[in-house]
Amino acid sequence: MIDFWPLIGIVVITVGLALKLNTLLVILVAGVATGLVADIAVMEILSILGQSFTQNRYMSLFILILPMIGILERFGLRQRAEALIGSMKKASVSKILMTYLLLRKATNGMGLSIGGHPSMIRPLIAPMAEAAAEKDCPNLSDEKRQSIRALSAASENFGNFFSQLLFIGTGGILLIKGVMTDNQLDVKLETMALWALPTAVASFVLFVIFSKIVEVRLLKSSTNQSASATANADAQKEGQ
Repeated sequence: MIDFWPLIGIVVITVGLALKLNTLLVILVAGVATGLVADIAVMEILSILGQSFTQNRYMSLFILILPMIGILERFGLRQRAEALIGSMKKASVSKILMTYLLLRKATNGMGLSIGGHPSMIRPLIAPMAEAAAEKDCPNLSDEKRQSIRALSAASENFGNFFSQLLFIGTGGILLIKGVMTDNQLDVKLETMALWALPTAVASFVLFVIFSKIVEVRLLKSSTNQSASATANADAQKEGQ
């Protein structure tokens, strides 16, 4: 009979993320629970966790990005980005995000990482998209601004997640290769990268369509508000 108890970690992660608990804490609890169910000593579990952390300590380098971005914003990075887009007559929310998405996928395919939410989206892409929207909708509501920021963050997710396997040297594709090799499945890295291409293209097309829909709704809402404001102003003048 198959023992499913060692899979308790999957249940812990699923429930923890569904309840929106602290991600790091959920993962640690899942790892400890899995180790205890598998009859691994507590000290050995801690040793495994410590060894994994030291072997992958480069993952914590993202912390260095935060103060750098803070300094750039302190000296007007967001304002410069907004001014740049404001000077471009044909700039729009969808064009900016599509350009970034295409660039993100292209660089991922070459094994380069130029993006990220803290390093690109928050200080550059989102302010540029907001500035483009303000050209057509001068009085953007907070709800619309949040929608544009969410769409900007989505462009990063679509660009990174759906194209990270295009380069044969990334950790994700090497992990898949290792798992398949362990199960006696001989698949070349080039073949896996090739089969990742349709997903990257499809995700780009879907995002383009979605961003266009959001932009049309934004402009339509702005037009309706402007027409309503004009009508109210005319009514007030006639009343006087």
